[in-house]
Amino acid sequence: MVATQTPAVAGQPAPSPGQSIAADQPIATGRAVLDAGHVDIGPRYVDGQWTLLIHDGTQQQPVWRSPDETVLRVSDAALQAVPDDPAYAFLGIDAGKRVHVVPQVQNQDVVWIGWNTQDPQVMRTIDRGATLSLLGVRGPGRLTTFLQAGNFAAPQVLWRSAEPKAQPFWVDVNTHTHANWVFSTPGVYLVTVQVSADLISGEKVSAIRTLRFAVGDATSTDSAFTANADPGTTRAGDRVPGKTRNTADEPGDASPLPLVAVLAAAAVVLAVGLLLVLLRGRGAKRRAERERSTPPSERRP
Repeated sequence: MVATQTPAVAGQPAPSPGQSIAADQPIATGRAVLDAGHVDIGPRYVDGQWTLLIHDGTQQQPVWRSPDETVLRVSDAALQAVPDDPAYAFLGIDAGKRVHVVPQVQNQDVVWIGWNTQDPQVMRTIDRGATLSLLGVRGPGRLTTFLQAGNFAAPQVLWRSAEPKAQPFWVDVNTHTHANWVFSTPGVYLVTVQVSADLISGEKVSAIRTLRFAVGDATSTDSAFTANADPGTTRAGDRVPGKTRNTADEPGDASPLPLVAVLAAAAVVLAVGLLLVLLRGRGAKRRAERERSTPPSERRP
């Protein structure tokens, strides 16, 4: 899990240059499972529209792919033990537990995931760089993404699915960087990411896409393809057994509206009860006053 060579930090070019992306690199269609080799996520224009795609460098001719049609398989070859070191407490995982790790330094048997801002049209149009943000994760466990500059440097945490808020970091133009991706539990993960930028023209652009991961040899890639994520409702730590969970539809769960209605009805009943008690009390008081002012001989038996 600890890097064996000095990596890039977020926003700086990778230390091992050599990747360049041609303007005419095609966009492949059809489903693909990427389980080894070089993969980046990054902004790209498609038919003039800003979006986020997966740059597939696992084959001789690199192509771009849609996240909707791509599953990133993290096989059991990625299993590593969590170090017994307080520096990794941010993982929230017990030391010694074996977890799936996409490493910052390439393991030839594991998919190698990074990000880039190297598409030629992107480099011509953005103002200095872009922002990558984690909006949420649905899966059976935690996802943590971090950088580490050598064996003795403290980890630089970028994304933690345990955090309930959006987590942005800055990426300079013409950047190519890889990081450590740690999955605490096997299963399907849907990772919702936003890429946004200010353009030289003064326009602001943004796109939200969901990355699909099948973690562990026993996890079905078909489940990862069919799993459903709504970027507007994605939350850290939600489980994905093949489709996204709608808590309002689960037995024992109730949506907020019925609960509000019940509370409102209870308040009305309580108010009516209090009003009746006050009216009865006032009536009894008036009767007692009349009886005190009436001579005994005129009182009704």
